[in-house]
Amino acid sequence: MLAGETLAAMRAERLVFARVNLSVTPGEALLLRGPNGAGKSTLIRMLAGLLRPVMGRVLWDGSDIREDLGAHAGRVAMLGHQDAVKPALSVAGNLELFSQGGMEQVTAALVAMGLDRLTDLPGRLLSAGQKRRLALARLAVRHAGLWLLDEPTLGLDDASIQRLGLLLARHLTAGGMVVAATHVDLPLPSCRVLRLGS
Repeated sequence: MLAGETLAAMRAERLVFARVNLSVTPGEALLLRGPNGAGKSTLIRMLAGLLRPVMGRVLWDGSDIREDLGAHAGRVAMLGHQDAVKPALSVAGNLELFSQGGMEQVTAALVAMGLDRLTDLPGRLLSAGQKRRLALARLAVRHAGLWLLDEPTLGLDDASIQRLGLLLARHLTAGGMVVAATHVDLPLPSCRVLRLGS
């Protein structure tokens, strides 16, 4: 279980948020909502262990993640605003770099995000939406229980958002957890919402 206890963050001497409490258990999704500047991306980075809270703690099964950041990194798959696509590698090659389950898993991820006809295309030739779909497919080839997603629908059309919904639903059904900062409703049957900046 992931939990945050009385979390607070500062940016440029300004309090971004304070006294934020949250919990996510296996099979659950939590959406972070709020206006720009409310700290959604900051909270995602904090849950990943990339930022230290100025107050409070992030816990995994009751233990502070800062006690073993390496172990925490192994259970987290994070998608930020940048897609981190290697331009010289093919679409399939980009996934193979991160795959923990071989080519069968790579192929399944490509199909899931509608990229199976682009497997040999170099990353540099992908459109913005295709790059985003490739970054999302990368989540599916990692054995990470916790997916931290910062605006995962950026650059996606309606069909791709539906594909993302199916990908998230499979992850949750398998006992995974999702925390997503988003301005757009995700096609999930149920999820909790945490509002920041209100």
